[in-house]
Amino acid sequence: METVEAGHDDVIGWFEHVSENACKVQSETLRRILELNSGVEYLTKWLGTVDIEKMDDYTLETHFTSLVPIVSHADLDPYIQRIADGETSPLLTQEPITVLSLSSGTTEGRQKYVPFTRHSAQTTLQIFRLSAAYRSRFYPIREGGRILEFIYAGKEFKTQGGLTVGTATAHYYASEEFKTKQETTKSFTCSPQEVISGGDFGQCTYCHLLLGLHYSSQVEFVASAFSYTIVQAFSFFEEIWREICADIKEGNLSSRITLPKMRKTVLALIRPNPSLASHIEEICMELESNLGWFGLIPKLWPNAKFISSIMTGSMLPYLKKLRHYAGSLPLVSADYGSTESWIGVNVDPHLPPEDVTFAVIPTFSYFEFIPLYRRQNESDIGSDGDFVEEKPVPLSQVKLGQEYELVLTTFTGLYRYRLGDVVEVTGFHKGTPKLSFIYRRKLILTINIDKNTEKDLQRVVDKASQLLSRTTRAEVVDFTSQADVIARPGHYVIYWEIRGEAEDKALEECCREMDTAFVDYGYVVSRRMNSIGPLELRVVERGTFGKVAERCVGKCGGLNQFKTPRCTTNSVMLNILDDSTIKRFRSSAYN
Repeated sequence: METVEAGHDDVIGWFEHVSENACKVQSETLRRILELNSGVEYLTKWLGTVDIEKMDDYTLETHFTSLVPIVSHADLDPYIQRIADGETSPLLTQEPITVLSLSSGTTEGRQKYVPFTRHSAQTTLQIFRLSAAYRSRFYPIREGGRILEFIYAGKEFKTQGGLTVGTATAHYYASEEFKTKQETTKSFTCSPQEVISGGDFGQCTYCHLLLGLHYSSQVEFVASAFSYTIVQAFSFFEEIWREICADIKEGNLSSRITLPKMRKTVLALIRPNPSLASHIEEICMELESNLGWFGLIPKLWPNAKFISSIMTGSMLPYLKKLRHYAGSLPLVSADYGSTESWIGVNVDPHLPPEDVTFAVIPTFSYFEFIPLYRRQNESDIGSDGDFVEEKPVPLSQVKLGQEYELVLTTFTGLYRYRLGDVVEVTGFHKGTPKLSFIYRRKLILTINIDKNTEKDLQRVVDKASQLLSRTTRAEVVDFTSQADVIARPGHYVIYWEIRGEAEDKALEECCREMDTAFVDYGYVVSRRMNSIGPLELRVVERGTFGKVAERCVGKCGGLNQFKTPRCTTNSVMLNILDDSTIKRFRSSAYN
């Protein structure tokens, strides 16, 4: 097979051009958005009936940012709800909105509708083409090859007004753009639509794995939206590989697959292949007995070039296990986006996920950046809880090394919308900034004067999990936390799901390690004064985070949209965690 190159130079050339002229392109993007949506109720409320065509770019940007307020989803929700209820007058966009997306589960499980238009699918296709082009510079793949892609479209439903609601990924996988993407990138998923949209995570994953092995010699890379999903899939594979081997040997399908369409479609694709089954069985027995499943992916898919998924932010905890399965295969961090808009592309796919940055694509949305500074004292003017904020600046004025919160104005009817993501400008690609994702704002542990971010929590759990690995044969599978402000004094609660056996003494040490590893001065002082109580470690039974994910999948419609929140106040999630707690430990530090 030939290496895929066609079209890559064209799409990279386009991006290099818009990056070089990013400031001008941003002005043009804002103008296009406002012209396309001129006269909608929301914009008329703030801008009146002014003729924007007569304004130059500078005047238009100044006029827009001085009159239209910065908002959160709650401010736009009444308009979106009217759309969901069937109102057809132009409220946010001139283009009729017939589809709504559900936001990701990282926002405390509160489901939020976001408008989805043809533009949403088109930008997804464009960023996938662009990403494939940059990846091909380092990891060229063969034309006609396949992707072992763990994707889950989930189920859609209708609102009271008849609009289709589902995840953004569900909409995309059902779109013409998804079919076009496979044709233009010359890479095809192992699984057909009946598996992708099956709606049952366990059955879909089983068929993804089965078909991935059926086409094993053709697989060029392994992918999913999130690294969590890949780790979950191969953890599942450790348990059911013998069952899959039996299916491959006999050309049959396990009785665990009960969805009629999925079952019929998969059975039509596979044939009895005893030699392949024996080959897989031999490899798996060696992996299970001697290697602890290290290097599972390259051993079973020898032609795979890399593994691709979102690996930043809340996905960082899964890198250790993903590297275990990947062996020597490179991990390529996927691009930066949200339900509301795609934001940046990874132009350096050869870099490890910990070092990845994303070059902003200036045609996708109009971007503003709120400069953020750590609070020095309680009386800081312009502060909003965790940061002191300054006035937002356009893309043309961002500074190297500065942290910002992103603000979006999109083609889909979101105007000066706070995304909640904190990013740092780490460099520039031509004229467009390269962003490092820091964490999701508001997902922060705080009780008193303490301020601990998701990044702080991750570092603390990493230290304790390393201690656990050194002293036992157990490992942390997943975790989350809460700030228990009901207890007196309030204290941090960290939930662990572990695999393997660990003695209570070792877990007590891990609990103490986490308590002392929080270095925020407000936390240390509060612990010493006992205004914050000892940290609590709660160990939950195996499969608990799977239950949490399933509950979210039931609401969100697809595991692709679920990311374990690292801090939560969600009562449903906490009830599952507390009901599943099998051991509790309190830190002995600061006694």
